[in-house]
Amino acid sequence: MSANAAQPRGIRASARRVVAQLKSVWQLQTELAQLELKRKAASLGAGAGTAIAAAVVALYTVGFGLAAAAAGLALVVDWWLALLIVFGVLLLLTLILALVASSLVKKGTPLAPEQAIAEARLTKQVLRGVRGG
Repeated sequence: MSANAAQPRGIRASARRVVAQLKSVWQLQTELAQLELKRKAASLGAGAGTAIAAAVVALYTVGFGLAAAAAGLALVVDWWLALLIVFGVLLLLTLILALVASSLVKKGTPLAPEQAIAEARLTKQVLRGVRGG
């Protein structure tokens, strides 16, 4: 007796085998997706941690660069004046960035898809006109 003879035959038995195989494939795909997401999440976490470390180092780098600029300027003027000049430049840069940020925020608000809403209203009006006319 062969292995095929031991299995039930017919459409119902074949359908059961297909469903069982589909369930098995689905479970394997779900497992694969979960493993892939875990791997990607770990990579994203490591990347985020490294980016934070880079940001902290960059902050210190900027601080040392500004101190070097003040020290270089102090060769020409007094220390207090060199520090005051660097402070003034930083204050001016801060104000410019704040104004640009304010402008960009105003341009982005309100946070609603106004154009899409207007298009939806127009489409609704056109559909009402077609249906009613």
